[in-house]
Amino acid sequence: MSDTAIPLNPVRQKARTERPSAREIDSTLSARLASFKTPGLRSEYQNQGSFLYIEDFLPRDFTERLVAAVNDVTPAVNRNYLPGHKAGGSVSRHTLDKMAPFIADLYRSEALIKFLETVTGDTLQVSPADDPHAYALYFYTRPGDHIGWHYDTSYYDGRRYTLLLGVIDNSSCRLDYELHTRTPEIPDQPGSVQYPPGAFVLFDGDKLRHRVSPLGENEMRVSLTFEYLTNPNMKPFKRFISNMKDSIAYFGFGQVFRRKGGKNGPA
Repeated sequence: MSDTAIPLNPVRQKARTERPSAREIDSTLSARLASFKTPGLRSEYQNQGSFLYIEDFLPRDFTERLVAAVNDVTPAVNRNYLPGHKAGGSVSRHTLDKMAPFIADLYRSEALIKFLETVTGDTLQVSPADDPHAYALYFYTRPGDHIGWHYDTSYYDGRRYTLLLGVIDNSSCRLDYELHTRTPEIPDQPGSVQYPPGAFVLFDGDKLRHRVSPLGENEMRVSLTFEYLTNPNMKPFKRFISNMKDSIAYFGFGQVFRRKGGKNGPA
């Protein structure tokens, strides 16, 4: 499938033109999250070594807005290819701030962050304004697009949590993973999910070994990633390594090494 926009139905057309306020986002999410049995989800997260999957998480209207955002930012996708490891496209938080601000508002939702804190047991912070990975869209649109086995390694002084939200999945791709790889006394436990639009995957980036299997012919997959931290400090050398990785493997040098003093979007 080519890198083209998806025809918008009337609901998505409305989503494109009407942006809810932060209060409306929190109110809608609070109502949705109230239906979840959070203590049970926290136990499941802990038993799986800091991993949790919820198939039906986002309110439908929010998912529709994310699909509309995909259409808005498709012209800005940065294609990347690392032989033997990954191929696909990415759109960084800096571009999303300009072209799809609903995503930034959802990322900062107090209701969402409170829910994540309850599940993880950690006090969480949003990523610094210069981190292009804070929230980003990842596009799999060409046959063979994939990412190989890896950890979401934290270059920050504290833990880095990854939240994946399904946006578009007309594909055979799987999120394959291995639980407990950092816990020697517990055998590794393989798993696999094909998370649909509106689904939720949460994990500690340093603990979950995972990959996305290759895209097939005439398929398309787009996911949204949020990154939350326990400590936003990063040592200069690790900042350099992180920036180089993001430049080459994800967003391009122009998005990562932005001119100081420029507008990086909301903090």
